Amino acid sequence: MDTIDGLKTVIAVVETGSFTAASERLAISKALVSKYIGEIEDKLDIRLFNRTTRKISLTEAGSNYYQHAVQLVEKYDAMVDDVVGEQASPKGLLRVSAPVTFGERWLASHIPEFSQMYPDLNLELVLNNRPVDMLEEGIDVRIKIGTVEDSNMIARHINDVAVLMCASPKYLKQHGVPVKPEDLHQHQCIIDTNFRVGRFWPLTSEQGHQVTIEVVSKLACNSPQAIANIAKAGGGIAFITHHAIADELNSGELIQVLPEYKSLTFGIYAMYPHRKHVSRKVKCFVEFMQQKFG
Repeated sequence: MDTIDGLKTVIAVVETGSFTAASERLAISKALVSKYIGEIEDKLDIRLFNRTTRKISLTEAGSNYYQHAVQLVEKYDAMVDDVVGEQASPKGLLRVSAPVTFGERWLASHIPEFSQMYPDLNLELVLNNRPVDMLEEGIDVRIKIGTVEDSNMIARHINDVAVLMCASPKYLKQHGVPVKPEDLHQHQCIIDTNFRVGRFWPLTSEQGHQVTIEVVSKLACNSPQAIANIAKAGGGIAFITHHAIADELNSGELIQVLPEYKSLTFGIYAMYPHRKHVSRKVKCFVEFMQQKFG
């Protein structure tokens, strides 16, 4: 067993909480994970984990080992980056998490270019709309749209995305075009349950006047892509982030409603663990995000 492999195995088991999850993160068998842990325990004559049929837990010695292992692996990665130089191509696996709609409609089309720039790097794009535990799930970079609350992560601000109101030409022809915020009371509106505001839509006029409208809604969804599709089918006025409907606005499939009013704005962030050494692969991807979306 290589020492660095052993250190990385202990880190993976601690951060994922199981041998099975650690094996998936490291792309090795569960048996090999167990073997590496056993070899370390035998060599040092200590027990790193208390094992039961249902779960594992760190011993005091295991916790101490893990803290040192993280520092050593970071120093090793820093040494490798320093030795090979900034001009060398990053290697290994880069796991990137992103919201589904942003990943499918904006990020995915740029992935081939990134892969061509760094041919020795393998990239896994993990798309979901749920909270992500980066350490437990082995995520190197998380793209988040919204607010940043985790102080254990570094958050690089990439850009901002606005929330717009829009509807299909068919719907507006049938039900009329709102000319003032209060007109929304007469329309069927589509709620995005990802937004805390719910059915209370905040709007700000060009003159800075703020108003919150309680809209009428029989439709709610947690997927921006689905909301866009509902709106295109004439289901009502959608309250949706710009990146989810940019193509439809350009093609005329959807028309912005009350364009002179602004509403919510969310930040787009690239997040990664708050550590002294940031790997070359993470630096390269964050810089790429800045170039494409900044």
